[in-house]
Amino acid sequence: MKFGKVDHPELIDFTMPNNTKATIDLLSKNKISDSPNVYVGCAKWNKADLKGFYPKGTKDELGYYSKQFNSIELNATFYRQFSGEQFAKWKDKTPSDFKFFPKLTQEISHWKRLEGVQEVVNYYIDNALRLEEKLGTVFLQMHSNFGSKNFSKIENFVKSWPNEIPLAVEVRHPDWYTDKSIFEEYTQLLEENNVANVLVDTAGRRDMLHMRLTNNEAFIRYVGANHISDYSRLDDWVVRLKEWTDLGLKNIHFFIHQNLEVESPLLASYFIKKLNKELSINLKIPNEDTNQQMSLL
Repeated sequence: MKFGKVDHPELIDFTMPNNTKATIDLLSKNKISDSPNVYVGCAKWNKADLKGFYPKGTKDELGYYSKQFNSIELNATFYRQFSGEQFAKWKDKTPSDFKFFPKLTQEISHWKRLEGVQEVVNYYIDNALRLEEKLGTVFLQMHSNFGSKNFSKIENFVKSWPNEIPLAVEVRHPDWYTDKSIFEEYTQLLEENNVANVLVDTAGRRDMLHMRLTNNEAFIRYVGANHISDYSRLDDWVVRLKEWTDLGLKNIHFFIHQNLEVESPLLASYFIKKLNKELSINLKIPNEDTNQQMSLL
């Protein structure tokens, strides 16, 4: 992922922001004692991006990937509409506990910018529902030039979204974050409609690491900088997620990107090991037998 990429990550202050009172209050309201539902994955499963991840001769990339990870941030659906048959094939290739977290198509978010999209949305949903129990949260990512003057478009979209399908939203224009009143109005809208507020941890856009959850879901898109600091940043996330689960967080959806995606599985393995220990869970460590042979580029 190139979004938020910087030439000199060593110059960035990667200090994690403090918890927000709104997030603490929201989680504490509905405290749940059960273990959290934790899904960790990458953004892609193809060999071209994840070089070195697949054993030599692997032909079924998704089949292998889904036995190493329990989820995928499905970015392929951003670039074009897929048929219901294709979603069903993906479902059939994966284990019973695997989940897909698909991105809404760019026709909805970037081309039509949420206007006159009901027919396109319905077509997308009808097809994605072929994933059945393996359909995770669908997420909407707006263009970086989609500013807060478009608030009513987001409002109409969120209010018309079917309640039974989990939704997360990511806005990128700085206006959403720099104006506190706009940010409050926006997050209140998401909270009132049980929509997750996507957190993005990337070097060049620290404003998007806002720490404001709007429902009982932490949907986190982590972008490494192919720098040694990637690991300490993940350490900070383990601490924060433990704080949130102690407060009552039930759903953790954490997707790891890299400027050079080849390193994403390595970072994910490191993160899962730490998270397993801290949260007393037992997620599989991807390629556990071979990861010790991998090293940073």
